[in-house]
Amino acid sequence: MSDAERLREARAVVVRRLAALRGDFSGMVEASRDSNADDEHDPEGHTIAFERSQLDTLIRQAETRLAEVDAALARLADGSYGTCVVCGRPIPPERLAARPTAAACVGCS
Repeated sequence: MSDAERLREARAVVVRRLAALRGDFSGMVEASRDSNADDEHDPEGHTIAFERSQLDTLIRQAETRLAEVDAALARLADGSYGTCVVCGRPIPPERLAARPTAAACVGCS
């Protein structure tokens, strides 16, 4: 599989995950909108605020991942993919295979 194919596949996965997380978040907000439940004192589980915070964190992580993939695709398009943005040396193929969005070599990251 080529670098471009791996990156496009990674992007598709992240976009689907982000859509699902945003849907879950919206659903949680909508479900709790008209509720007057006092979940802060419920010993049975996590609070709604905790769960919303967890979803928000997962959304931000997915957005960061999407930005990394998009940046790697931009480097691929401009011909700088596989070149360390710090030192300018080639990033080893093994690193790119393990982390296709890598912008820097191991020594510079």
